[in-house]
Amino acid sequence: MINNYPMRVITFNELRRVKDSLPEGSMHRIAEALNLREDTVRNYFGGSHFDTGAPVGFHLEPGPDGGVVQLDDFRIWDLAQEIMKEAELQH
Repeated sequence: MINNYPMRVITFNELRRVKDSLPEGSMHRIAEALNLREDTVRNYFGGSHFDTGAPVGFHLEPGPDGGVVQLDDFRIWDLAQEIMKEAELQH
């Protein structure tokens, strides 16, 4: 916990696997639900669209398996997990 905020630690490759598992249109859906720019959501998953989006709750430390990512903002992560579960139920 940093600054009294909970934190999750995952590998960068795990974060990218989640991004790649999301159905088409998920970035837009997440952005709309959370009132964010789509590029901000893409940045959360490791993108670098900082000219049109902002960094959000994502800190990368180099290391094996793409490095370690500390997530201190779970809104995007949690919504992505919900979308993935919905997609699984539909198949």
